[in-house]
Amino acid sequence: MIRNFRENIAVPPHKIIGVAVIWNDQRQILIDRRLPKGVMGGLWEFPGGKIEPSETIEECIKREIYEELGINIDVGEHLITIDHVYTHLHVTLIVHHCRHISGVPEPLECDEVRWVNLDELEQFSFPEANIQIIAALKEASVT
Repeated sequence: MIRNFRENIAVPPHKIIGVAVIWNDQRQILIDRRLPKGVMGGLWEFPGGKIEPSETIEECIKREIYEELGINIDVGEHLITIDHVYTHLHVTLIVHHCRHISGVPEPLECDEVRWVNLDELEQFSFPEANIQIIAALKEASVT
C-alpha cells in the first residue's frame, strides 16, 4: 500500500489487466474460478492478467490465456474499460471479445473452468468489477 502523505491516506497499488471474454462456436463464454486462497479466492472471473512492460493489451491477453488455460485465442474488438478501486487494489480492466481457436481449456492457474451461456453468468459469484463486464455483454446482446 502506498501512502499519500499530503492527505495521509493509503493509496492501493494500481494494476492494468487485460481481460478476455472468450466465445466458442456455440456462443458460450469461458469463465474460471479463482483459487480459494487470497482476498477474492473462490470467485468466478473472466480470465486475463497483468500487462507486462512493452506489451500491447492484445499480446497480454493472448499470453495470459495461454499461460492460465493452455488455449489459443484470437483477440477481437474492445468491449469495455473498467476502472475500479477495491480496498486493497486499484484495477483498470481492459476487456476484449476473444474467439477460442484451439486447445481444451485446463485450470492451470485457477480452480475450475467452465463454458456458460450469457444468461447463466448471474448464477456465479464474480468480483465487483466483473459485474460491469456482464452488464456490457448483456447490453451488447440487446443492440
